[in-house]
Amino acid sequence: MSAGGADYDLILAADTLVNIRPRHGLQIAPIDLARERVLLNLRRDIERFVIRLATERSGPSHRNQLLHMERVLRERRNTLSLADFNALDRGIDRLIVSIASEPFLEHTLRPLHTLFRRIGYIHHTYMPGQSNLDRTVDHHLAVLNAVANRHVERAVAASDALMDFVDSMFDVMEVEIDPSLLDSSIEPLLGV
Repeated sequence: MSAGGADYDLILAADTLVNIRPRHGLQIAPIDLARERVLLNLRRDIERFVIRLATERSGPSHRNQLLHMERVLRERRNTLSLADFNALDRGIDRLIVSIASEPFLEHTLRPLHTLFRRIGYIHHTYMPGQSNLDRTVDHHLAVLNAVANRHVERAVAASDALMDFVDSMFDVMEVEIDPSLLDSSIEPLLGV
């Protein structure tokens, strides 16, 4: 393994995405829905701060980039795969954190974004009737538009609505998810 790979493994472990098991390799960290629901409250508060900063600090170039992202998301909404949406979402996250212009925030939010992107993937992929991305796209469009137009309170409200949507994913997953999708060490129950 290269030094770069070992460094990446340590980053994933620090982000609680993998467990390093000396002499046994890496294990994908189980998803603990109760823990991640608590972390959503942390993310909500940090996102409010970031969205407020980005909205207040955005200039004409930022506005152009935000409106471009909004346009791409609008134009592609009906043909977006989940992988395509996640790529756009990573770009939106990077852009908003960049506009907020506080480097500490990137290191704080990156692992939270990754945890919740994983929750979204499972929700949209494995929960019955949840493959449609319209609601998540609409929430992201509202955030982009409010930040681009420098409407601070509307941007914060749009961010809160997005976090409420993510929170609603937990309600369905806590009841209906196959536990083996949350923890790779659990054998799925077949035929039950």
